[in-house]
Amino acid sequence: MSPGSTAGTAGATSPPTKAARHALITGLLSRRAVHSQSELAEALACEGVSVTQATLSRDLVELRATKVRTPPGSLVYTVPAEGGNRAPAPVADAEMLAARLARLCAELVVTAEASGNLVVLRTPPGAAQFLASAIDHSVMPGVMGTIAGDDTVLVISSDPGGGQGVAQRFLDLAAGRDDAREKEDT
Repeated sequence: MSPGSTAGTAGATSPPTKAARHALITGLLSRRAVHSQSELAEALACEGVSVTQATLSRDLVELRATKVRTPPGSLVYTVPAEGGNRAPAPVADAEMLAARLARLCAELVVTAEASGNLVVLRTPPGAAQFLASAIDHSVMPGVMGTIAGDDTVLVISSDPGGGQGVAQRFLDLAAGRDDAREKEDT
């Protein structure tokens, strides 16, 4: 990866480190079906990361990536799922990620407050990091990322004044209003 190259998110830059490359590989494998190392190398190249086959092979071993058979019968690479579940995770589609986020917001969001491009979500004790991970893996537009403590998640909006709209989306999801999902699709 060249210094200052973009990796995964428009406008985001990643350092040329193994950790950044591993995060990119994990993200690619969780977002799309990858059938071969050459296909993965091409996907990495599209993200601005050039790797040799030997490096890619070592990375896949270190990430404990395995090939699993999909329902249609093809073999795809997967990485172990979050939360201690060591079983390979299936490729998550946008609808599944949105449904997961909606369910977790309904269960975990206590309050949502905005200031500028920042949103503070309060959760029950111990739940903030779990919710933040779901937000980071979701397809919610306008969210750059999260920082989580024990019972607080800081969500950063990519729009300098977009915090109020993002906070409202989380409140809509927490209340079970489906129009929050429709906003995500636009």
